[in-house]
Amino acid sequence: MISPRGVRRHEAAMEHKHHTVDYLELAVHDVAKAKGFYGKAFGWAFNDYGPEYAGIQKEGGGEVGGLNGTSDAPVGRPLLVLYSRDLEATRVAVVQAGGSIVREIFKFPGGRRFHFKDPSGNECAVWSE
Repeated sequence: MISPRGVRRHEAAMEHKHHTVDYLELAVHDVAKAKGFYGKAFGWAFNDYGPEYAGIQKEGGGEVGGLNGTSDAPVGRPLLVLYSRDLEATRVAVVQAGGSIVREIFKFPGGRRFHFKDPSGNECAVWSE
């Protein structure tokens, strides 16, 4: 399985559910330092995908989120990532409901996703395989 950032997830078979929260990315300045903090404070374990990304392991297998240390990640705001079986239809539904698209559908290894802002200004993403 590949995470929304395009890195391979180490996980047991994971079923993605349509229009549900699937992954949460935390933007960080320093992945190693963030791993140290969350590991010590909460006992979290990680899957390493290089110096700029680490997956947050979920008990029983899979991942629940990631630590994103790339320079384009907006630090201070987690990115809520939802899953969709039909990315184009979900994009239309977001716009019709009053959301605004801030990053059009793009491909990454393992899938596609887009980013939107809800009417309150919260940025979220939706991905599909």
